[in-house]
Amino acid sequence: MKKRIIAVFTGNRAEYGLQFPILKAIDNHPQLDYRLIVSGAHLDKNFGNTLKEILNDGFHIDAEVKIDMDANSLESNVQAIGKGIISVGEALKKIQPDMMVVYADRFEGFAAVIASTQMNIPTAHIEGGDLTEGGALDDSVRHAMTKLSHLHFTTNQQASNRVLAMGEESWRVHTVGFPAIDMISEGNYATSKEVVESLNIDLNRPIVLFTQHSITTEFNLSADQIKPSIDALKELAKYKVNIIVTYPNNDAGGLSIMKELESLDALLIDGIQVHRSLGRYLYHGVLALSREGKNRVVCVGNSSSGIKETPIFGCPTVNIGSRQQGRLRGQNVIDVDYKKELIIKAVMKCTKDNEFRKTCREIDNPYYLGDAGDKIAKILAKIPLDTSLVRKRMTLKGECHDGWFQ
Repeated sequence: MKKRIIAVFTGNRAEYGLQFPILKAIDNHPQLDYRLIVSGAHLDKNFGNTLKEILNDGFHIDAEVKIDMDANSLESNVQAIGKGIISVGEALKKIQPDMMVVYADRFEGFAAVIASTQMNIPTAHIEGGDLTEGGALDDSVRHAMTKLSHLHFTTNQQASNRVLAMGEESWRVHTVGFPAIDMISEGNYATSKEVVESLNIDLNRPIVLFTQHSITTEFNLSADQIKPSIDALKELAKYKVNIIVTYPNNDAGGLSIMKELESLDALLIDGIQVHRSLGRYLYHGVLALSREGKNRVVCVGNSSSGIKETPIFGCPTVNIGSRQQGRLRGQNVIDVDYKKELIIKAVMKCTKDNEFRKTCREIDNPYYLGDAGDKIAKILAKIPLDTSLVRKRMTLKGECHDGWFQ
């Protein structure tokens, strides 16, 4: 039997970490074969050149799509999307896949889903229906990708309900859970020994894992928004806290944050280390230290990983600002504004309040269903590839009564 060719698009480090279980499941399925299209920050040395991580994981790369992005203006987003559509279209023409898989809400993925759907390639979108109402363009991009795509794999039932509310046919919508949980459940992350050796940290001291991204609708405020966080990190370092900082995404405003982080790094403050990227394996290894009650780890910033990935590790999160507003979250999350004092107070609670830390280790994970990668692969293998898949119908048509739509 001829295998179905599934094109999988990845445009940045965090996205790839979430797609890893899906790629693995497709690779292991007897009726499927993947073609990996790599783009965006993966190919940019300023953001860690994470292409190496993909190759080290044993995956082959079938197309490299260069999308230049200076991470400093919205105009560059527009140019990147336009060039991305053309370049991804050229890659798809060569690969000739049976289906395409895209993830979440990034501008690179938006370009990819436009290209694939305009080429009549059945397209599956993962993580549609989520909400982030705090000012990022992610919501608009994510919902647009949903309406373009032909299959929807959501992380939770609330998200599925929203996709259905957009008028998508129910047979297209599948609640599979959060794919990253698969590899975390398998223990696919660095051991405490590997973390200590790689980062040279003292486990007797509290650990802050920090990532703060720009908010694209207010990217011009990125430098102002990161400064209270940096001031808080400097103060926490005085209390012998291990502080591990990673670079932001390559969104508009990201360059301003990077410059502030470079200045922080240049101060050579004891206990503070700045990395372009830790990579999925090491990043999750740091979070996993929380599973041992004696280790005091806290995830700080405004990354979605602080909301979606920390619950399974029992790790508390200090979520700064509005970027993750509206996203489903567990009881391990403390929300604070862009104020140094509030950030420090929340971090101190996460590292010193044993009852709160115990609660974080015992809470239910709102994103955990299990085996998301295998569920997705099975559906990709079985779904009929006929005209009904690419011919979308709107379930909410409206009715006309006396000249008015009711």
